[in-house]
Amino acid sequence: MNIRLALRASSIGVVVGLSLSTAVASAAPSDFTWPLQPKPRIVTPFDRPDQNWLPGHRGVDLAADEGRPVLAVADGTVVFAGSVAGKPVVSVDHPGGLRSTYEPVTASVTAGTRVRRGTVLGSLASGHDGCSSTCLHWGIRRGREYLDPTALVRTRPIRLKPVDGPSR
Repeated sequence: MNIRLALRASSIGVVVGLSLSTAVASAAPSDFTWPLQPKPRIVTPFDRPDQNWLPGHRGVDLAADEGRPVLAVADGTVVFAGSVAGKPVVSVDHPGGLRSTYEPVTASVTAGTRVRRGTVLGSLASGHDGCSSTCLHWGIRRGREYLDPTALVRTRPIRLKPVDGPSR
C-alpha cells in the first residue's frame, strides 16, 4: 500500500510530501482494530527479513498482563485454536486473503467459529519467547507473506483545517 501525505500552506508557499510503502492487504484500516484494548505498547516491532528463510520478527509483540482478553482484529472465521510447538495459538481468516495469528492465547473459541471485530478469542497466557514480561505476539499474513499488522490499525491521517484570524 502506498500512502501519500501532502500538506500545502498556500499563504507561505510551503509543500511537504511524504510517501510510505508498506506491504499490507487491500483492506480498509477502519475494518481492523488492535487485539488488545486499550491500544497496547509495542515491545518488539515487525522486522521482515530480506528473504523468507532469514531470521526476522514476523509480527509484533504487544505488552499486556497475563489473562487479558485477546480480541479478533476484524471479522472472520477461526481456522485454528490449539497448540503449536507447545504454545497456545489462535488463527483467524479474514476476507481478502488475510490471516491473523495470536500467541500465546488460551482459546475460548474453536475452529470454524465465525467472529466479529472485537470478539474475545481467549486470554493471554505467559511464555512468549523474546519478551521479558507477558506479551502477545500478533501476526498478519497473506498466503505465505508476512505483513506488518500495525499498518492495518494506524491512526487516521492528520487533517489541517483553516484557523480564523490574521494570516501569518
